[in-house]
Amino acid sequence: MNIKDKVIRIIAEQAVLEPSDVTMDSTLESLGIDSLGLVESIFAIEEEFDISVPFNANEPEASDFDISTVSSIVTGIETLIKEQKG
Repeated sequence: MNIKDKVIRIIAEQAVLEPSDVTMDSTLESLGIDSLGLVESIFAIEEEFDISVPFNANEPEASDFDISTVSSIVTGIETLIKEQKG
């Protein structure tokens, strides 16, 4: 399972949807994920990939991590894995 598929699976679980319902263009808002669901998704992603996501739950808009779409989340995670794993 690649990074994209794992991220989609995690987000789908948070949204209580099937992975097939989550597209790369989906926004967390359109999937019904609220701020708590977002935080849980970030934690699950950090655990899954053994990375640290630069995300502040109190100020999501001040974060360097782009959470605007599933695609931007996948791209961000791929970048973090390269940076943190070498």
